[in-house]
Amino acid sequence: MNDDIVSLFAYDRWANRRVFEACRKLTAEQYGAEPVPGWSCVRSTVFHIAIVTEVWLRCLAADPDESVPTEAEVATVDDATRLLDRAYQRFDQLLPTLTPERLATKVTLRRRGGRTATMPPWALLRHVVNHSTYHRGQVASKLKRFGIEQPATDFVYWVFEQIPQQA
Repeated sequence: MNDDIVSLFAYDRWANRRVFEACRKLTAEQYGAEPVPGWSCVRSTVFHIAIVTEVWLRCLAADPDESVPTEAEVATVDDATRLLDRAYQRFDQLLPTLTPERLATKVTLRRRGGRTATMPPWALLRHVVNHSTYHRGQVASKLKRFGIEQPATDFVYWVFEQIPQQA
């Protein structure tokens, strides 16, 4: 299962990088604008991907820091990239401790506001990747509304890049 988690996070990094790079093609005005009435802006969704990844990994690391930047403090794609990179660094630090036993053992995670959640770490880690995938799809739809070609981020395309393909 550890190899599976490593692969899923490698895929998640790859896919988020591709989507964030596509977001750089937006003007600052487009990045902060509703693509259609009632839809949140691209910035909000990119921020959400980054902050949720950071907060869940912080919980798993038992980091007592409960501070969360506001969306206004993460105003650009570069800001969101830095936040997400910090989350991935946290994952890299956790990785040596993620033995099969630890991945399977239920833990109670302390969440913001005094709330808790009990689950095995493998479930949380898969949730983080699944969560990003869901919201990358939203970003892709929003980019399309602005005329920006959305990158292919399906898992299988990441696999194709990992395994040499015959022409």
